[in-house]
Amino acid sequence: MTTAVIGVFEYQWVAFRRVWRSSVTMSFILPLLTILGFGVGVGAYVPSVEGLPYLSFVVAGLLASTAMQTAVGDATWPVLDAFIWNRLHYAQAAAPPSPADIAVGRLLYIVSRVMIPVVVFLAVAYAFGVPRSVWALASVPVCAALAWATVGPCMALSAAVDSDLQLNLLYRLVVLPMTLFSGVFFPVEQLPEALRWLSFVFPLWHGVDLCRVAMLGVDPSWPVWAHLTVLVAWGVAGTWVMVRVFARRLVQ
Repeated sequence: MTTAVIGVFEYQWVAFRRVWRSSVTMSFILPLLTILGFGVGVGAYVPSVEGLPYLSFVVAGLLASTAMQTAVGDATWPVLDAFIWNRLHYAQAAAPPSPADIAVGRLLYIVSRVMIPVVVFLAVAYAFGVPRSVWALASVPVCAALAWATVGPCMALSAAVDSDLQLNLLYRLVVLPMTLFSGVFFPVEQLPEALRWLSFVFPLWHGVDLCRVAMLGVDPSWPVWAHLTVLVAWGVAGTWVMVRVFARRLVQ
């Protein structure tokens, strides 16, 4: 890791210090409301899924979904803002950091920033007695891998467009279907075969299954190494594309 990458990473955290209070507040309120609404509310009508209490089943999935959605949120409009509104990245590129330094530094910041709501969500889950395995804390690095798999492609898209219209389409055509069809709220085995295979392509399903393995001690649907291979493949490919898009845009 170069000094310039560390500098970009530190800058993002210094900027975050101005808004951390509102972020931490929402990081606590949203998990609490989500667990109450889906886990307790819907769980009153759906007592169990695959032999698990619905509260436990859905909370483990929502932990991964929270990591993914937080990563998408930080990797879209703030990145677009740094290119077309406040033009922060152009200012950074005029200093020693290269486009690759800027891209990687921001990616590392987002992945680490995602850990705040993940840790808070996991603490709230403990308060509801959800984790049933001593390996529950392993869900934190799983969420970090899921965030990495998500951030690269989203930052590449945000750096490539000139309007937030495409980001709205990203949420409607990718993020929403991925959330609904990745086993967060119900097993993917309930889906038609075509949609089931599509969910296997999404990084979120792999994060969801690994979080359930870590938090609940259940057997994984796929081998753990296969899940991690998919997440790493998304992360590596997304980072490679992201760096190329940043370089192309910042050298114009």
